[in-house]
Amino acid sequence: MATISCEFHPHAHLIEDYRAGDVICTECGLVVGDRLVDVGTEWRSFSNEKSSGNDPSRVGAPENLLLGSSDLSTCIATGFGGSDGDRMLANSQRKNMSNSDRQMSQAIGVIREMADRMELPRPVQDRAAKVFKDALDTKALKGKNHEALAAACLYIACRRERATRSFKEICAVSRVSKKEIGRSFKQICNVMETNLDQISSADFMSRFCGNLGLPHKIQLAATRIAKKAVKLDLVVG
Repeated sequence: MATISCEFHPHAHLIEDYRAGDVICTECGLVVGDRLVDVGTEWRSFSNEKSSGNDPSRVGAPENLLLGSSDLSTCIATGFGGSDGDRMLANSQRKNMSNSDRQMSQAIGVIREMADRMELPRPVQDRAAKVFKDALDTKALKGKNHEALAAACLYIACRRERATRSFKEICAVSRVSKKEIGRSFKQICNVMETNLDQISSADFMSRFCGNLGLPHKIQLAATRIAKKAVKLDLVVG
């Protein structure tokens, strides 16, 4: 703006009218510049203008590096009130995804749903998705129950991120049996040669005591008892 000034009031302050695209002199109202482009953020939703949700995003979803087809292609969003044409376009887009990307996308959805119900942090969810991706890339688990595999991956991620959960807790938020999750867990560990530290009751003590509202000294005492029991082989199996 330093090169633009009013010819009658060279030192006058100029204002920008983005609606009209003009630069105006505040002293006499002379338009000293036009065709101005607004470079500010446009808080208008393009993700689904027909939906009732308040989505100020002007771009698509963030790139997901776990999907092989992450690029700048357009994603058709549909929601409540969307037309039949919108839904047909969205279904067509899903059909055009590669088989591995479609499986990965479904698994991420399952993992997110289970993790949200257990109130697990995002790093655990991301780790679970990465484990599933690595297992999928081996091609050795083709034809297996993907929901059971996703649950097993979440279990592995919880242990790696020190947010240990039991098979019973994972099963409670899943639609598959504990036996299926355990079988999938063993298959993933064998295929990927995954080694996990053995868990004990002490790993659950902090969370359990916190849920019960017990003081820290009780937690320390319970943890010592649990570790002592392991050393004495009182809790084998």
